[in-house]
Amino acid sequence: MNRTRIYLVRHGQVVGHEEKRYNGQGDVPLTSQGEAQFGLLQLRLTGKPIAAVYSSDLQRCLEGARVLAKPFDLTPIALAELRELHIGDWEGMTWQELQARYPKEWQARLADIVNYRVPGGENLIDLAARVLPVVGEIAARHQGEDVVVVGHGGVNRVILLDAIGAPLERLFHLEQDYGCLNTIDYFADGNKVVRLLNG
Repeated sequence: MNRTRIYLVRHGQVVGHEEKRYNGQGDVPLTSQGEAQFGLLQLRLTGKPIAAVYSSDLQRCLEGARVLAKPFDLTPIALAELRELHIGDWEGMTWQELQARYPKEWQARLADIVNYRVPGGENLIDLAARVLPVVGEIAARHQGEDVVVVGHGGVNRVILLDAIGAPLERLFHLEQDYGCLNTIDYFADGNKVVRLLNG
């Protein structure tokens, strides 16, 4: 069976989740519920032949990746390339604050979600160019194996859109709840199949 199965996980709930905000590459911690979500994911992966665990190097992912790796006696491989979209000057700000302080820029981003780049940050094209090659390398390295990748809402959506061949404009047509599980099979011929979405 010449495929790599990637169990793609979004990190658990984070501190400050009550308000919609752009955490970006800020290192925000998990809540106790976020930690518990990783505990549930650990149970869901029990009995799977996990060969490796990869994670964004931000603590909200890496902390959970350690929980997921432990039963398999693995150490997560932390990759900066799997970090969330760098949201530049908007990092750490709530949507409400941004709409009040940068109304024109906010509308410009909504009007062109793919190309608009917040000052000091990345756009979706930059994010895809950073994330997708790394995921491709992981899939190629682990042919015939199952691996876990722990990422972020934006990162995971980009990976899933690529898997189904959908454009980046469709980013918010896919939901990624805190602590969700997706399953994608990568085949040696380049085909990809999404088996589970936002589970």
